[in-house]
Amino acid sequence: MTAVAEARAQKALDAYSQVVTSVARALTPAVASLKVMANVPGGRRPRGEGSGVAVTPDGFLLTAAHVVSGADAGVAIFADGLHVDFEVVGTDALSDLAVVRASSAARSLPVATLGDADTLEVGQLVVAVGNPLGFAGSVSAGVVSGLGRSMPTQSAHGSRLVENVIQTDAALHPGNSGGALANAEAEVVGVNTAVVGPWVGQGLGLAVPINAATREIVGALMAHGRVRRAYLGVAGGPRPLPPRLVDRLGRRTGLEVVSVVGGSPAALAGLRPEDLVVEMDGVPIEGVGDLQRLMTHERIGTAVPVVVVRNGAELTVDVRLTELR
Repeated sequence: MTAVAEARAQKALDAYSQVVTSVARALTPAVASLKVMANVPGGRRPRGEGSGVAVTPDGFLLTAAHVVSGADAGVAIFADGLHVDFEVVGTDALSDLAVVRASSAARSLPVATLGDADTLEVGQLVVAVGNPLGFAGSVSAGVVSGLGRSMPTQSAHGSRLVENVIQTDAALHPGNSGGALANAEAEVVGVNTAVVGPWVGQGLGLAVPINAATREIVGALMAHGRVRRAYLGVAGGPRPLPPRLVDRLGRRTGLEVVSVVGGSPAALAGLRPEDLVVEMDGVPIEGVGDLQRLMTHERIGTAVPVVVVRNGAELTVDVRLTELR
């Protein structure tokens, strides 16, 4: 390597290092190690650990729902050595997001700035800050290796696909869950989540994106401790539309109903397996994601028109949605 090429390589490395170190300086004070406690007869016992990101100076921290699942309290440990108790404010297993609040001893916390994952591009630099394997304040860096992924989640009452999950090759390990995935401006664009499954050891990590949809979830958890969603009661998957409908509707797929939950709004309205849902409340439906985006709290208790294709004929069915519980 020539002296000029070596100088250029060193300069590039320095620029990369400057970005990562600046993000680490900005975010590490706002990321805590969460020691989760569970109530048992005679007291409490440690249940697990993860990471959390302070998002308001009065003590609210954002984390992953599975980190605090089944617990109501714990201890948050910050990089400066501050130990404070926290209580679980709300969890949403269907987005794998949760909010906890530190005790009054942790007021005036340094906070992270939330960004917008919808602006990310594949190949973009991202930095993960968390507490993997109990090592507080750990930083790893990599790139966005994939976008538009879906991650299945499940609660006691239903299942859901978390959409637009961020895939990264930044090293993530148990304990990173709930920590921050940040862009080069130190804005949190994702909450590190599942590091279990077939991708372990394959250089892949996943993060729930921070965008308009997840900001609403976080706001609901802070204000009410839970997220209200409308409930239809069908399971299905995409299916090609008949050619005549492709021409008329200008799209190629709809959502085939595979099963209908007994007693659900869908069942009461007369939806059946093999129905092909093409529209709901005026919105085109091509897959599960389109349907679940419409299951918002504003539609709870309202009757919405669902256009289906049944035995080759189109018909509209009014479905009164209830609340998912």
